[in-house]
Amino acid sequence: MFKKILNTIPRPWLIKISGLAQPLLDLYYRGHRYTDPINGKSYRRFLPYGYVNLRPNVLSPGTLSLERHRLLWLFLKNETGFFNQKLKVLHIAPEQAFYKRFKQMKNLDYITADLHSPLADIKADITRLPFDDNSFDVILCNHVLEHIPDDTKAIQELYRVMKSGGWGIFQIPIDENRQETFQDDSITDPSERTRIFGQYDHVRVYGQDYYDKLRAAGFKVNAIDYTQNLTDQMIDRYRLSKGEKIPYVMKP
Repeated sequence: MFKKILNTIPRPWLIKISGLAQPLLDLYYRGHRYTDPINGKSYRRFLPYGYVNLRPNVLSPGTLSLERHRLLWLFLKNETGFFNQKLKVLHIAPEQAFYKRFKQMKNLDYITADLHSPLADIKADITRLPFDDNSFDVILCNHVLEHIPDDTKAIQELYRVMKSGGWGIFQIPIDENRQETFQDDSITDPSERTRIFGQYDHVRVYGQDYYDKLRAAGFKVNAIDYTQNLTDQMIDRYRLSKGEKIPYVMKP
């Protein structure tokens, strides 16, 4: 019965599930084949997810995390001091998979901001952030910039409010085979945007020049393929996207 109800839910809306449905999903799919590193629980399979084409077996029943969330968690946990250093953190448009966990971490002075997200502590436009210069040790801004018409201004603001010596991760959907970012502001029809940009509320498709755009704002940039540090068995067990890069930025 629960499976029949689940199959009636549009897949993109699964990521918005909360309350009673969340623990039911967690219990229904519990097993041993796949593991969500965010909550440490294992499942017999994950759920499909996608706006245009469904990707099978990618949405964790426990945290509603996707491939990029689990990759980011592993990177933060294994390669940074995020979980043990005293850090002032700005999280733009906080993801549901992370929000409560980061909020509870006593080593973090954790501030969230967004113009629309109900999870955000502060309602703020990313192109006009209400923070002083050099305020944050760490900034997380993931899958946000592709929604912002003036992403150059947004990146400049992220640079402004980051402390010298600070770092951040600015994930975006990127076409690794495209050299130059494609943007056409005349495309406003939601179905056309979905067809061309991959989602109705995206305004561009990023190419390899995304990293140059970050550098132009002043950041040092390292596009890290963290999946190279993992075995194929681990990539499959955690349901990651092999070859996905983490845009790790630093402010000199």
